[in-house]
Amino acid sequence: MQKEKEEFSVNSGLTRRKILSVGAKVAATAMTATIMPSTGGMAQENQAKEPHMKTKAFVYTEVQISVPFDQAPWRKINQAIKQQPGFISKTWLAGLNNNSLGGIYAFDSIENAKKFVTGYFPTEAGGFGAAHNTRIFDATLVEEASRDMGSPHFGIAPYKKPGAFVYTEVQVNLPFEQAPWQDRNPILKNQPGLLAKTWLTGLHTNTIGGIDAFDTVENAKQFAINTFPKTAEKMNAAFYTRIFDASLTEEASKDMYSPFYL
Repeated sequence: MQKEKEEFSVNSGLTRRKILSVGAKVAATAMTATIMPSTGGMAQENQAKEPHMKTKAFVYTEVQISVPFDQAPWRKINQAIKQQPGFISKTWLAGLNNNSLGGIYAFDSIENAKKFVTGYFPTEAGGFGAAHNTRIFDATLVEEASRDMGSPHFGIAPYKKPGAFVYTEVQVNLPFEQAPWQDRNPILKNQPGLLAKTWLTGLHTNTIGGIDAFDTVENAKQFAINTFPKTAEKMNAAFYTRIFDASLTEEASKDMYSPFYL
């Protein structure tokens, strides 16, 4: 029993001691950021209450670890992230079946999003001794398309809290103004269980994707496993999909001003 408490899983290779150590490092980062004033702090917290007003960039992250979310040091990590320049909001993402940790973030500028993925985040992931994945997206290009899909990132109040999130990205180079989102949105609106979609367009790459909120994990799986691959096939392109259990991350996401829970 004691051994079970000391180890998360055979696959993770992470001990509770390791996670607490990472938490301590993040806490130190947060304390330093508080002592050394920057563009973060209270002003940033006020901005975060209306994330749709200033969102200019999105960041997607996922760390290659397996940690049950209730054992992750999210409170200490949250403190550190809140101090990052230009941070507006984060929705935590907990990988279905694999317990990976990640998030979808909103920033006030692409420059601050770049600082985050090149400066702070590699240090956070490195504390876990893990590889990671980051993506930056230009939020200004997808506002109209996302609003049409009820995106909370652009001020559309959620009418129901999500049970799951699906992240998608298609390996194409298609400027978003040329993407047929006007044709695609009506089809997506008929997708069972879809609550909202935030379109994503890759910075420098013009990949097309989104972060989609679903009412249940079952409906999210149906979309990611059965429906979306057919869309990618029509585009004759490789694709990337991930499913996340939103029920595990509600408290942590609320603490980070996630627009899905306002």
